[in-house]
Amino acid sequence: MNILQFPNPRLREKSEPVKKVDEKTLAFIERLKEAMYINKGCVGIAAPQVGTLSRIVVVDVTGHKKAEQQSGLLVLINPILLIREGSVTNREGCLSVPDFTGNVERYSGTRYQYVDTDGYDRLLETSGFEAVAVQHEVDHLDGVLFIDRVRNAKRDLFKRKAY
Repeated sequence: MNILQFPNPRLREKSEPVKKVDEKTLAFIERLKEAMYINKGCVGIAAPQVGTLSRIVVVDVTGHKKAEQQSGLLVLINPILLIREGSVTNREGCLSVPDFTGNVERYSGTRYQYVDTDGYDRLLETSGFEAVAVQHEVDHLDGVLFIDRVRNAKRDLFKRKAY
């Protein structure tokens, strides 16, 4: 799958809810997971990053040095943020903004309602780095990139040395 890169205008579009979790949706999710795992250091990817404007994200922070909470592979369809608490600032990067990283403030704890791959409504509570990763990916569903959340570009946006 080709990863769209900033300033591609499709990255700024709002995604549509998934109406039905069917074989086509599940096949797309498999390809999305492959795209995440094939990119070293990647902990999440959202459907809009590959040009599909559907409300689907996959996240897996397993083994990441910043991850205290590790729920394994998360596939969230139509995620809705219900509860947010605390705040934490982390350095973020993105496959769609490969030349930069930035310091971004996000909620340190969240609760989402979402649909799972079997079509059932579920709740997910996240904290720490996992919460940050999920928020980053859910932002993509609304056309928001991490660079939009950097408060001061001169102080908090950095040229990536290597990817």
